[in-house]
Amino acid sequence: MSETGEDARTERCARPPGPLWWARRRSAVLDVLLALVAAAECALQGAAFSRETGVPGWSGVLLGLLAGGSLVLRRRFPVGVVLVSIAVLPAQMGFVLSVVALYTLAASDVPRRIIALLAGMELAGVMLVLYLDMRRTTQDDLGGSWWVVVLLAVTLSVLATVPPVLLGLYVGARRRLVEALRERAAGLERELSLLAERAEERAEWARGEERARIAREMHDVVAHRVSLMVVHAAALQAVALKDPEKASRNAALVGDMGRQALTELRTMLGVLRAEPTAGVKAAAGAADAGEERPLRKVAEYAAAAAGREAAGGPRLGELGQLVEQSRAAGMRVELLVEGQVRAFAAAVEQTAYRVVQEALTNVHKHAAGAATVVRLAYRAAEVAVRVENEAPAAGVADAGLPSGGNGLVGMRERVTALGGGFVSGPTDAGGFRVSAVIPEARPA
Repeated sequence: MSETGEDARTERCARPPGPLWWARRRSAVLDVLLALVAAAECALQGAAFSRETGVPGWSGVLLGLLAGGSLVLRRRFPVGVVLVSIAVLPAQMGFVLSVVALYTLAASDVPRRIIALLAGMELAGVMLVLYLDMRRTTQDDLGGSWWVVVLLAVTLSVLATVPPVLLGLYVGARRRLVEALRERAAGLERELSLLAERAEERAEWARGEERARIAREMHDVVAHRVSLMVVHAAALQAVALKDPEKASRNAALVGDMGRQALTELRTMLGVLRAEPTAGVKAAAGAADAGEERPLRKVAEYAAAAAGREAAGGPRLGELGQLVEQSRAAGMRVELLVEGQVRAFAAAVEQTAYRVVQEALTNVHKHAAGAATVVRLAYRAAEVAVRVENEAPAAGVADAGLPSGGNGLVGMRERVTALGGGFVSGPTDAGGFRVSAVIPEARPA
């Protein structure tokens, strides 16, 4: 909403309300002025009626003042004011009272049946009074042409009652239409506000998902390689003087692993640099603009980045190399492959590879030297992996590698994001087991 619209609404809200039943002060002033005019007219007509009927003059003036003054209640009791105007018709007073009362009645929220009934009573009363008065005053001039009197009475009564009613109906319908449009505009404003809040929440969720994905990738890339490098460095330190040839081999392995880690890090950083500005701007702009387009850009950016990273990431065919690296670090690990070997989607194969990689890293950290079995099963519509290690030998201390506690959480997030199932926990023999089943196609 623009500042001008907000200022106008604030001004309306800050405007003091009118006294009693009036919404605004100028409405009260208008009704009082109309009541004074109607009271003066009715008082003059009441005085004339008193002279014609022979009643005390003050009674006719008082009746006129009360009848005309009732117009001040027209917004509060429109039906009552019309009934007052009908009641004083025999005294031939209250033209202003009648016109204003009919207009107010037609413009109010009174049911149409009541409006039609009271307008008909007013029309009939005016017609009868005019007919009798004209018949009495023009009887000698018109002779036997009574139909002329009827025609004049009908014409004048219609002109006195129908226009105020029609004008009141038009004004009332227009006012109700304006109120409905205002309510609709207010409803749309509330909906836009809710959409903006929802867009901000979804943008924040998208940013959180992207941060979590990046954290998982960094953890998988760095933790395994660095853990193996630490293990080989410890072995290198132990055999450096006793077996120079083995120390040289271990040093070469440490170098290879370091280069592999750097290569994977460069690949990931290249993915992150692909469209950082577009992703950040889309996520930040969603909260301000309150539109769906920025959210779609965030989703498309995240999906594209994940797809590029998956396309260039490791595959199940590289599990043999991963197992050989662990064996070179001194781990007793066996790889068993079941089913017919075939290709799966890049994201599926990469997720299965990362699960095995993280499980082997945990074995290096917490169960060094324990025998480990890696099972890979190719099934009809899914791939399953399981990494199970025995209990560590007695007297073998923990490798002392730092652990943030996010490995198992990251594996579970990866698998469940593809619609698969993940289970991890200790075995009855004191070891540890990690299992994951990943479907071939991600559910919608």
